[in-house]
Amino acid sequence: MASMEENFPRGGIQKKPAEGKTPKPKLERDNLFDVQHEEKSQKRKRSQKDQGKQQESKKKFKADKPAAAKDNVMNIGPLTIEVLSEGMLLLGCIKEVSDYELTISLPNGLSGFVPVTQISDAYGKLLTKQVAQGELLEELNSLPDMFSPGTLVRCIVTSIEKSDDGRRSVKLSIDPKKVNKGLNSTALAAGMLLSGSVMSVEDHGYLIDIGVTGTHAFLPHQKAKTYIKALKKGPDLKIGQNLNCLVVEVKNEGRVVCLSIDRSEVAASIATERQNWTLSNLLPGLVVKARVQKVVPLGMKLTFLSYFTGIVDFMHMDPEKSMSYSPDQVVKACVLSVHPTSRAVRLTLLPPFLHAGGAPRQLPGQRMGAVLEEATVKAFYKQFGAVFELDDGTLAFARLSHLSKTRKSFKIGAFKEGCKHKCRIIDYSLMDEMCIVSLKHQVIEARFLQYQDIHTGDVVQGKVLSLKPVGMQVKVADGIRGLVPSLHLSDVILKQPEKKYNIGDEVKCRVLECNPEGKKLILTLKKSLVQSKLPVISNYEDAKPGLITHGFVVCAREFGCIVKFYNDVKGLVPKNELGSEPISCPDKVFYEGQVLKVMVLKCEPQQERLLLSFRLPSKPGPEDKWKCTPKEKQEVKYQIGEIVDVKISQKKDNGLEVSILEDEDNVVAWIPTLHLSDFVATSKLLWQGLQEGDVLPRVMYLSNKGEHIILSRKSAVISAVQEEQVVRSFSEIQPGMLLTGYVRNVMPFGVFVEFPFGVTGLAPKVSMSDKFVTDTKDHFVVGQTVIAKVMSIDEEKQRVLLNLKVSECSSGDSAAESFALLNQYFKELKEIRDLLKRGKPSICELVPGKRLHLVVQDVREDGSALFSGSSATGWTVTATRHHLGDKKIAPGEKRKALVLHVDALTAEVYVSLREELLKQRPKRRLRENSQHSAVVQHITEHFAIVSLLETAQLAAVPIACHFNDTFRFDSEKLRVGQTISVTLKAAKENHHGVLLAVQGPAKKNVFVRVRNESETALEEMLPAVKHSLSPGDTVTGTIKSVKPTHVTVAIDDKLTGSIHASRILDEVPIGSFPTSTLKTGQKVTARVIGGRDVNTHRCLPITHPHFTQSIPELSIRPSEKEGEFTAMLNLNEENSLKELYNVGQTVTCFVKKYNMLKNWLEVEVAPNIRGRVPHLLLSLNTKVLKHPEKTFKNGQAISATVTGTDASETNLCLSLTGIQSLEQGTISVGMVIKMTPHTGLTIALPGGKTGKVSIFHLNDTYTEDPLGSFKVGKIVRCYILSNENGKIQLSLRQSRLNPKIKSKVEDIEITSIKDVKKGQLVRGYVKSITPSGVFFGLSTSLLGRILFQNVSPYFVQKHSLYEKYLPEGKLLTAKVLGVNRKEKHIELSLLPKDTGMPSVFPESLGLPQYGAEEEKREVDNEEKREKREEPKLKTKKRRGNDESLQEAKPKKRKICPADENDSGIEVYYREEEEDDQEEEAAKKKSKVKKPGEAPRLQVSMGFTWDEDNAMDIPVLDQKEESSESEEEEDMPSKLKKRTKKEKELEKQKEEKELCKVEAALMDPSRQPQSADDFDRLVLGSPNSSILWLQYMAFHLQATEIEKARAVAERALKTISFREEQEKLNVWVALLNLENMYGTEETLMKVFERAVQYNEPLKVFQHLCDIYASSEKYKQAEELYQTMLKRFRQEKSVWLKYASFLLKEGQAEATHRLLERALKALPTKEHVDVISRFAQLEFHSGDTEHAKALFESTLSSYPKRTDVWSIYMDIMIKHGSQKEVRDIFERVIHLSLAPKKMKFFFKRYLDYEKKFGTAESVLAVKRAALEYVETKSSLADT
Repeated sequence: MASMEENFPRGGIQKKPAEGKTPKPKLERDNLFDVQHEEKSQKRKRSQKDQGKQQESKKKFKADKPAAAKDNVMNIGPLTIEVLSEGMLLLGCIKEVSDYELTISLPNGLSGFVPVTQISDAYGKLLTKQVAQGELLEELNSLPDMFSPGTLVRCIVTSIEKSDDGRRSVKLSIDPKKVNKGLNSTALAAGMLLSGSVMSVEDHGYLIDIGVTGTHAFLPHQKAKTYIKALKKGPDLKIGQNLNCLVVEVKNEGRVVCLSIDRSEVAASIATERQNWTLSNLLPGLVVKARVQKVVPLGMKLTFLSYFTGIVDFMHMDPEKSMSYSPDQVVKACVLSVHPTSRAVRLTLLPPFLHAGGAPRQLPGQRMGAVLEEATVKAFYKQFGAVFELDDGTLAFARLSHLSKTRKSFKIGAFKEGCKHKCRIIDYSLMDEMCIVSLKHQVIEARFLQYQDIHTGDVVQGKVLSLKPVGMQVKVADGIRGLVPSLHLSDVILKQPEKKYNIGDEVKCRVLECNPEGKKLILTLKKSLVQSKLPVISNYEDAKPGLITHGFVVCAREFGCIVKFYNDVKGLVPKNELGSEPISCPDKVFYEGQVLKVMVLKCEPQQERLLLSFRLPSKPGPEDKWKCTPKEKQEVKYQIGEIVDVKISQKKDNGLEVSILEDEDNVVAWIPTLHLSDFVATSKLLWQGLQEGDVLPRVMYLSNKGEHIILSRKSAVISAVQEEQVVRSFSEIQPGMLLTGYVRNVMPFGVFVEFPFGVTGLAPKVSMSDKFVTDTKDHFVVGQTVIAKVMSIDEEKQRVLLNLKVSECSSGDSAAESFALLNQYFKELKEIRDLLKRGKPSICELVPGKRLHLVVQDVREDGSALFSGSSATGWTVTATRHHLGDKKIAPGEKRKALVLHVDALTAEVYVSLREELLKQRPKRRLRENSQHSAVVQHITEHFAIVSLLETAQLAAVPIACHFNDTFRFDSEKLRVGQTISVTLKAAKENHHGVLLAVQGPAKKNVFVRVRNESETALEEMLPAVKHSLSPGDTVTGTIKSVKPTHVTVAIDDKLTGSIHASRILDEVPIGSFPTSTLKTGQKVTARVIGGRDVNTHRCLPITHPHFTQSIPELSIRPSEKEGEFTAMLNLNEENSLKELYNVGQTVTCFVKKYNMLKNWLEVEVAPNIRGRVPHLLLSLNTKVLKHPEKTFKNGQAISATVTGTDASETNLCLSLTGIQSLEQGTISVGMVIKMTPHTGLTIALPGGKTGKVSIFHLNDTYTEDPLGSFKVGKIVRCYILSNENGKIQLSLRQSRLNPKIKSKVEDIEITSIKDVKKGQLVRGYVKSITPSGVFFGLSTSLLGRILFQNVSPYFVQKHSLYEKYLPEGKLLTAKVLGVNRKEKHIELSLLPKDTGMPSVFPESLGLPQYGAEEEKREVDNEEKREKREEPKLKTKKRRGNDESLQEAKPKKRKICPADENDSGIEVYYREEEEDDQEEEAAKKKSKVKKPGEAPRLQVSMGFTWDEDNAMDIPVLDQKEESSESEEEEDMPSKLKKRTKKEKELEKQKEEKELCKVEAALMDPSRQPQSADDFDRLVLGSPNSSILWLQYMAFHLQATEIEKARAVAERALKTISFREEQEKLNVWVALLNLENMYGTEETLMKVFERAVQYNEPLKVFQHLCDIYASSEKYKQAEELYQTMLKRFRQEKSVWLKYASFLLKEGQAEATHRLLERALKALPTKEHVDVISRFAQLEFHSGDTEHAKALFESTLSSYPKRTDVWSIYMDIMIKHGSQKEVRDIFERVIHLSLAPKKMKFFFKRYLDYEKKFGTAESVLAVKRAALEYVETKSSLADT
């Protein structure tokens, strides 16, 4: 029966389509190719106008035939979008997957989209759930997680939408319910292939939705295993995943179906007649066996499943067999599409589709968009297009519209088979396995074809498509659209963009963001961004520190600005980087969308953190304006570790701002105070001593963090970098390394140490010290130099743990280390003393050991004494009780004392009066390393001063033995008077007058080896491994690391060898770097030439017992690999360096490093032979000598001459300039080592010699300050004048050094008296002043004399004036009056008439001229005095007539009239240091007075000059005022001499006045009248908000809004954080202020801040009140709504809003509000809320409604006495007496507790007494009695 039923419907169903389909083939044969043409002609004709009946009839006749044909002809051409209709089933292939849709490739180059909602029912439900919950669901997977491009899917067309520009988009669905809607449960059969979607995941498999109602489909895990494995998308199938399912078994008449998705089973499935397929349920993707019915050029017709017919178009015929198809041939085909109405079926014969579940070939990524020069026409189809064969043999299709530019320009002849054309691949159709190409010229030339072609930062042309609120849509190219957000429409924000842009406008934009996957393109039209030539930041890696670029502000808040760049890269400009001046409110200065230039300070790409600055460095030059900003130059220019000289440009509290010299960009850098020295105390002292304009030599580039380059002068850090004892990155760190760094931060748990190159590590508390650490701050301070040992490293977190224990970090020879520290300390101290000499010349004389004559000033309580003395002016001189000895001293006594220590930082000198120190003893010759007993005399931070017992000489002993040795327990500290044993290290006293020594006896055998200064950290780490190698053996190994002078080679797992730079090449080119020819990881074959001891690094002979444990030394020289080799030289006592190398021999050596501390270049000649080139023998070029470290790079090969060996005979002494001979007339280089004022320079010459330069030989032109352009350490070229008896005289004159350049010589050399002629003008320097005249130096050996009458035309009595105006070393011009050659006397004159120069003494001194009358002099003086009295001072106009006068002694300078015509007004300085003579002159002048001169203005004492205080004085009464005016009238009379009594009275009067003023100020009732008054008050009570508010009000009265704001901000900062209410008051005042005087925006900003700092609810409530009181009801309404959302559980908010609404008269809204409140608030609050609402309504709303509320509440809660009470109170106020009595009657009849009843009776009684009659009162009492009786009777029963 079942089979019968099954058979009949099949026939019935078939009937319908058969009717429509069978006639078609016949007609198709007759008229197959006219179809398209006829259709078109018909259309064309229809559009033509009517032209007479003849035409009409013709037209009818023509159209008749095809009309019939059209219905029946089957269209074989390719599928077009017009043919698609809703409900059409298609096989598609996923092309792209995004989060919200799938792009599907359809047959014949079409494409469609599947929205995320059309995946499946189960997936749609999950989406809805996620949206409703608002949080991500775990079981919901994104589309990219489930679908991958290239997968075949069955889909159904849901709609075809047409856009404005005529384009159609096809919307599809892959939901099985829609795709399989033709199937029902009875039609299901085993072997069927259909679409399914995962519905849920079960224990044994998956429930699959196959879209058939009433059928449950199950997929067992077993059948899904292989598919999941191949898919590689996780271990399980996901809900919503689309599957190609094969029906394995059908149970219960199709109600239960078992499925499989096993790849092999699916691939083998073929649709057969047995599977009951009908035209209504036929699915695309079925593989069928078909029979060819007919072949035509456009395709062919097939029959399949015995009675179905279908067509295959030319694009879907198998290209390899396309010519060989014949009718009746059997082929395998796959169903492509089924039309819903016409039921037309299309099939494909392409191989990938002939196995179900197959996948078509993908196009390689780089082919998309490729331009092909030659594509061959394979076939041309006139209605559709052409098929081409491409260069790689694949096929491509070009649509007709893409074959030529326009229809007219199309030539059919150009597309014959075999013709070649240039084309471009514009797409790839997966379903046709064909590229889609275009021959259009504009497409081939197009810049962009797809989103992938567009890159961030590209400037593109576009066309405006539309303007929307979010922004403007721009068409960039066909199919590429971009959005310009409204913020980016212009440089400023446009309110009406439609006025600027019209649809269709061409615009030039720049790509801000491009996301090809999401087809998202964001553009900007901001001109400053579009036209910017600065680099583009499109990812965080691009943001290199120092880079300057354009960005736009997206947010400006109080913390700073957030700036965005391309690709959503954003960074923060912190508040302090917003500008050179501090900006308090960034939101006022910067606006959203503003384009600004920013500089990158720091970037962390992993964390996506970017720190920026608006503070740009100084402007770059015009030629490189954009190419290279100064910051970038800096980066390139300076490497870490580079040494530079700097000039101090500004002194700041925490460091020095400096500019790098010899840098044309004038780069600004920063030296933190703590980096000035290794010693913290010295750093502070140096900072104090340095002045702006000073030059600091040899400073190291440390880092480039933030806006500044940071430099360091820490010598330990500098030498560590130069000796390569550093790590450049985290990866180089290895446990056990010793590194020099400085303390970055001290925390309670440990110390952070930073090393050069920015590596930081932590030394935990336990590893900080060998002693117990209680407080870390006692042990280390920030900035202190330390040496740290690496304990461990954490690769993942990039953390380094360090050890700072001295026992771990020291070399073991504490004596050597502590002495090195002491030496360095004194070396730095000497530099500082030289600096301080300028300001305090006395510092040079005050050194330890100097004896002084002092006067006792004071004796303190602790027994110490204070002294003063002429030699120690400006210093505090003290002696402790111990150092006063047993002497009793009293103030005023004179004593002899010995200086122990001078502390320049505090300007204190410590002295001792002890006999044993003051006693003069004969000095003994002391030897180094000799041992002595010594007594501790004084202790400083870094060293102690001790006196040797035998000689009483002072010595300095270091306190610390290591940089890390900073803490001592009290028991360990040295004490004054303690005797210790010391070992002398320097037997001669240094510049500080002390010997240098170390504590403890000299160690005979120091077992711990101190590292040789030239050994590297790497060598130390090479392990000693036992081996059996001997010289001559050949080994192979892998290069492990390449260092400048050697390469380490791993010979096997454990053994490591070394190849020296000298053993790499046979011929080493000078200047080359041999080790750079080798790379890490390279394999090398080498020969063993020796072995070095691990510890001593000496070469070991093969006989040595330790040879088997040495490091093998290898050679890879080509000549040594095979033949003879030169073994490593074994240096021992027998063959020393002297014998191996002769003086004058040339050797090739390799630069190891330049040693800054020792000033020599260290080189290596052979693996175990080292050499040194002293600084001055490096070059004859002074530029090279200035910065040798820049010229000589590590590892470079150089040629040198041997000059000998050093003292220890372990190093060769070499020279790069040959062997120097310092003969007369030769030119050499030297270094300034000493500058002697008024004498000249001492210069160090090559070979350890020194020479002298006189001030007359420094330059061809003498200058005021001849030594000014020199400094110690300067490198100079010098000419050797003479070299006699070991004394070398030098000249630095250019005329000597470069005689060829005929430069002008202003001051010629005077070598002897013969060069001086009478009448000649000569220049020279003042030598000395003696009673016989002034002696004047003309050259090194010649002096001239100037008699006093020839010095000046004035007569000078005081000798001191000569010393003042003619100091030693002053440059003057003199005239030769006479020359006596015999006696070698030269007479000179300085008189203006002789020299033509101004007089030596200024006129202003008023000195008498020789021979002038006395009267004349007095009159002159008189006039001058008057002129001085004139108040107008012309200071700046004047310059001294001889510059030298101004520079001689600046402090005592007088400014003279500049010329004859000057008005003669002078600035008259009265100074303490003036000479007696001048004082006398001044006295004389004051006595002589002009007769008619007016008296000087006198000011009464009561007057106050203080502007502000003037306001403080209260208004005096009239009497007082009048009395004061009378006094003023009496003024002239009082000028007469007053008696003592009058003076006394006036004094008393003044005191009374003062008292009055003070009393007025003290008066508490007095109101403040000025800002200062308020300032005083708020200082007194800083936490009183009322005072602050009065202060604000004071400013607001004067409409000074900004000042009021500032006061409020001050108040918020000042008021203590505990005073919350006080602070809130100020916030409320500030809100009020902004509401009245500010904008809505400023108000909101203050409000946001207030909410952050206070209880939000209070702030909200206050703002609501402010709005309500200022009648801003709309804003108040909005704010209340916000509050109801935010504080829905707060009863007060509901009530406040209710009262607001009632005041507004919105009673209805209040009722609704009550309902909302009851829903929101907990039940226990309901009664209270209702009663409160009712109260509010009574007061300001509807009393009837209020009563109703109370009544309803009381009926529900009759026992709530509190509600009854409130109701009563309100009714007594608002209701009638009847109503009130009703309530009382109801209450007294309630059954409540007796206590409560008593209360109500009492109230009732009171009410009646007040408002009722005697009867009503009685009635109440009766009721009360009744109640009592009933209660008592109840109690009895």
